[in-house]
Amino acid sequence: MPKSPDTSLAGAIIAWVAYLGRERMLAAKTLEAYGRDVRQFHDFFSQRLGRAPSPSDFAALTPSDLRAFLAARRADGVDPRSLQRALSALRGFAKYLERAGAGRASAFSALRSPKAGRRLPRPLPAEDARAVADVETRAGEAREPWILARDAAVLALCYGAGLRIGEALSILRGDAPIGAVDEVRITGKGGKTRLAPVIAPVRATIEAYLGLCPWRLAPEGPLFVGARGGPLSPRIVQLAMERMRGALGLPDSATPHALRHSFATHLLARGGDLRTIQELLGHASLSTTQVYTAVDSARLVAAYKSAHPRA
Repeated sequence: MPKSPDTSLAGAIIAWVAYLGRERMLAAKTLEAYGRDVRQFHDFFSQRLGRAPSPSDFAALTPSDLRAFLAARRADGVDPRSLQRALSALRGFAKYLERAGAGRASAFSALRSPKAGRRLPRPLPAEDARAVADVETRAGEAREPWILARDAAVLALCYGAGLRIGEALSILRGDAPIGAVDEVRITGKGGKTRLAPVIAPVRATIEAYLGLCPWRLAPEGPLFVGARGGPLSPRIVQLAMERMRGALGLPDSATPHALRHSFATHLLARGGDLRTIQELLGHASLSTTQVYTAVDSARLVAAYKSAHPRA
């Protein structure tokens, strides 16, 4: 149960974010997004009131206050999905304040969430996904061979094991899936752990990188390191993917995370069942994984329309 909130709403927001991190163990990026959303409402509400609001002011919110905030955010170009997240964050904050004794914000029960069209993942074709995870694709670049091999190994994990880029970069040298080690334990969103199988071609890319890496990698240190031997930044891998987009003529949607989408979509197309794919991706809910059935159906319809003589 949260402690009594600060007398200022700003202080209560700080306490709430700390509570989410400590008790709910939400991912750092989720905490950052939720905190930003509620702070933006705090700034808006302060201007609306003409003073710094308190937790009791928040409990006395009206539906028109919330609608005005959402309208202002929409006018700033914020998409409906982000508005849904902001409203969800505010609802969670309201429950936190209610449990802490600040009163119940009944305005939320009279407000519907903004509607947002469901965005389908945009996977790469199988040949393109394999190409971006192949070190030979960048053979002509003026970069050290070990760096090219490193980037290829990270992207191979994203496609071959369905890892998020942060998950791939979190692997320790002592846990490297090489040789007979054909799986790696991953801690994903919400602190959930899973075992990700690593197939032989992906293990080979990691072994090639380790054979070329000039740095001594401690077992308890990161498997993938930067040019100076420190932890590798996700941005470096994203930039490598951007360079390959130009070389292969891929769209802007071809990102490291799109390789994870490709992993799931290609498994489904080859007969993989949803429950297994859910476990491999580390999704908490099967409904999250079901979006890939729509992607596969869209692919089949597109193939039918382009190939059938009477389509």
